[in-house]
Amino acid sequence: MPTTTEPRLPLPPPPLLLLLLFAAACSCGLAGAAGGERGGGSCDLSVERGGALYSFALAAPMPAHRHGVLSEDGFYKVAVNDSTLWFQLCDEMLFNFDPPMCLNCEDCGGPLRCGTQCSALVSNNMGGYDVCTTIGSLSKSHISLIDESNPRKGIVVKMFSPKCSISVSVLCDSSVAQVPDKFVVSGRCDYATTFKHPSGCARSVSASGSGWGWLGTLFITIMSLLGGYILLGAVYRYYFLGLHSVEAIPNLDFWISLPRRIKTMFVPATRSRISYNRDGLGAYAPANH
Repeated sequence: MPTTTEPRLPLPPPPLLLLLLFAAACSCGLAGAAGGERGGGSCDLSVERGGALYSFALAAPMPAHRHGVLSEDGFYKVAVNDSTLWFQLCDEMLFNFDPPMCLNCEDCGGPLRCGTQCSALVSNNMGGYDVCTTIGSLSKSHISLIDESNPRKGIVVKMFSPKCSISVSVLCDSSVAQVPDKFVVSGRCDYATTFKHPSGCARSVSASGSGWGWLGTLFITIMSLLGGYILLGAVYRYYFLGLHSVEAIPNLDFWISLPRRIKTMFVPATRSRISYNRDGLGAYAPANH
């Protein structure tokens, strides 16, 4: 009785496999390098200046400030004349007491929970009524350095709304946290305020040459992909092809010959130098030097 054998799927040729592994590892390594310069959440920042890496984490707990730069009350409040500004960094505002009492709060919690669904709100007295305007939300925020040439000064958190914005400068002061007491308005609806806080100081400064870097990540990725290929190939050949011992290793002949291939690539073979002289009849005769 004739027997039929199922077709066996060949494994990729080793040179092509190495190219695929290298391309995948390069994409992973370069993506990691690009993301390493500026990463983290809405209140995290890492920048490299002058061979040093400066890292900021505004929401990270500190010995004297368990919530980092976040106000433990759930909001910061600044009043100037007939205007009142509320904001929170790295989160939406929360009011357990003294909530905003103003009109036009539909896009920030509504009249019953005014101020609880945005990160910055301002109230201005218009015709005897307090009218609220949302000026910033957590989903539309950006963090940058106060001074691009001097990361030690602190950082700026800027939040946006459809028509307004607020810029909060967090100055570095490792010894005291000074809450804001004033704000300024520029343009039609752009607010700005400043205060001092230890979270505005770089939490870690390290030499840029330390660590593995993206080249180390690239090497580890290549080795991981290569090891995974050999492991999966060996399992496939052992259980499905019935090969045992070292024969279960995929493309064994290629791996055995790999050192010789590398040597021939980087060590040129020595050749005897032979020059040829042409005689009058047009023939070439070898001449050893």
